[in-house]
Amino acid sequence: MELPIDDVNAPLYTVGQVAAMLDVQVAFLRRLDEQGVVVPRRSAGGQRRYSRREISQVAEVIRLTREGLTLTGVRRVLALQARVEDLEADLAAARGGDERGDAEGDSVGQSTGDGS
Repeated sequence: MELPIDDVNAPLYTVGQVAAMLDVQVAFLRRLDEQGVVVPRRSAGGQRRYSRREISQVAEVIRLTREGLTLTGVRRVLALQARVEDLEADLAAARGGDERGDAEGDSVGQSTGDGS
Protein backbone atom coordinates (compact mmCIF):
# COMPACT_ATOMS: atom_id res chain seq x y z
CA MET A 1 0.00 0.00 0.00
CA GLU A 2 1.49 3.30 -1.08
CA LEU A 3 0.95 6.21 1.29
CA PRO A 4 1.04 9.91 0.32
CA ILE A 5 4.31 10.25 2.24
CA ASP A 6 5.87 7.75 -0.20
CA ASP A 7 4.94 9.92 -3.18
CA VAL A 8 7.66 12.50 -4.00
CA ASN A 9 4.98 14.63 -5.68
CA ALA A 10 2.53 14.68 -2.75
CA PRO A 11 2.14 18.28 -1.47
CA LEU A 12 2.66 17.63 2.24
CA TYR A 13 4.87 20.40 3.60
CA THR A 14 3.94 23.97 4.55
CA VAL A 15 6.01 26.99 3.58
CA GLY A 16 7.13 27.32 7.21
CA GLN A 17 8.29 23.72 7.36
CA VAL A 18 10.25 24.07 4.12
CA ALA A 19 11.83 27.34 5.26
CA ALA A 20 12.97 25.64 8.48
CA MET A 21 14.25 22.53 6.64
CA LEU A 22 16.33 24.55 4.19
CA ASP A 23 17.22 27.41 6.55
CA VAL A 24 15.76 30.11 4.32
CA GLN A 25 13.25 32.88 4.87
CA VAL A 26 9.58 32.31 4.08
CA ALA A 27 9.80 35.48 1.95
CA PHE A 28 12.42 33.77 -0.24
CA LEU A 29 10.05 30.85 -0.90
CA ARG A 30 7.22 33.25 -1.67
CA ARG A 31 9.44 35.09 -4.14
CA LEU A 32 10.34 31.80 -5.88
CA ASP A 33 6.62 31.11 -6.22
CA GLU A 34 5.73 34.60 -7.43
CA GLN A 35 8.50 34.54 -10.04
CA GLY A 36 7.57 31.07 -11.27
CA VAL A 37 10.84 29.42 -10.24
CA VAL A 38 9.36 26.81 -7.87
CA VAL A 39 5.58 26.90 -7.74
CA PRO A 40 4.07 24.70 -5.03
CA ARG A 41 0.49 23.54 -5.12
CA ARG A 42 -2.12 25.18 -2.92
CA SER A 43 -4.30 23.62 -0.26
CA ALA A 44 -8.08 24.08 -0.35
CA GLY A 45 -7.53 27.08 1.91
CA GLY A 46 -4.98 28.61 -0.48
CA GLN A 47 -1.84 27.80 1.53
CA ARG A 48 1.33 26.74 -0.25
CA ARG A 49 2.08 23.02 0.04
CA TYR A 50 5.42 21.64 -1.11
CA SER A 51 6.23 18.12 -2.23
CA ARG A 52 9.62 16.46 -1.67
CA ARG A 53 10.37 17.07 -5.36
CA GLU A 54 9.69 20.80 -4.96
CA ILE A 55 11.82 20.91 -1.81
CA SER A 56 14.67 19.39 -3.82
CA GLN A 57 14.11 22.04 -6.48
CA VAL A 58 14.32 24.80 -3.86
CA ALA A 59 17.57 23.28 -2.57
CA GLU A 60 18.89 23.35 -6.15
CA VAL A 61 17.82 27.00 -6.47
CA ILE A 62 19.73 27.84 -3.31
CA ARG A 63 22.83 26.08 -4.65
CA LEU A 64 22.62 27.82 -8.03
CA THR A 65 22.03 31.27 -6.56
CA ARG A 66 25.05 30.80 -4.29
CA GLU A 67 27.05 30.10 -7.46
CA GLY A 68 25.93 33.49 -8.78
CA LEU A 69 22.95 32.72 -11.03
CA THR A 70 20.01 35.08 -11.08
CA LEU A 71 16.50 33.73 -10.56
CA THR A 72 15.92 34.13 -14.29
CA GLY A 73 18.98 31.96 -14.95
CA VAL A 74 17.91 29.45 -12.31
CA ARG A 75 14.45 29.20 -13.89
CA ARG A 76 16.11 28.40 -17.23
CA VAL A 77 18.42 25.77 -15.68
CA LEU A 78 15.46 24.08 -13.97
CA ALA A 79 13.49 24.08 -17.23
CA LEU A 80 16.42 22.49 -19.06
CA GLN A 81 16.85 19.87 -16.33
CA ALA A 82 13.16 19.01 -16.57
CA ARG A 83 13.47 18.72 -20.36
CA VAL A 84 16.44 16.37 -20.02
CA GLU A 85 14.44 14.20 -17.59
CA ASP A 86 11.56 14.07 -20.08
CA LEU A 87 13.88 13.13 -22.93
CA GLU A 88 15.55 10.44 -20.83
CA ALA A 89 12.13 9.00 -19.97
CA ASP A 90 11.15 9.05 -23.66
CA LEU A 91 14.39 7.30 -24.58
CA ALA A 92 13.90 4.64 -21.91
CA ALA A 93 10.33 4.07 -23.15
CA ALA A 94 11.54 3.80 -26.74
CA ARG A 95 14.03 1.18 -25.62
CA GLY A 96 11.24 -0.75 -23.96
CA GLY A 97 12.06 0.57 -20.51
CA ASP A 98 15.23 -1.52 -20.47
CA GLU A 99 17.96 0.57 -18.83
CA ARG A 100 20.53 -2.02 -19.97
CA GLY A 101 20.01 -0.96 -23.58
CA ASP A 102 23.05 1.32 -23.44
CA ALA A 103 25.41 -1.37 -22.19
CA GLU A 104 24.13 -3.97 -24.63
CA GLY A 105 24.28 -1.53 -27.51
CA ASP A 106 27.84 -0.60 -26.59
CA SER A 107 28.99 -4.20 -26.39
CA VAL A 108 27.35 -5.04 -29.73
CA GLY A 109 28.96 -2.03 -31.32
CA GLN A 110 32.35 -2.95 -29.92
CA SER A 111 32.18 -6.57 -31.07
CA THR A 112 31.22 -5.61 -34.61
CA GLY A 113 33.54 -2.63 -34.71
CA ASP A 114 36.75 -4.62 -34.20
CA GLY A 115 36.24 -6.94 -37.14
CA SER A 116 35.10 -10.02 -35.18
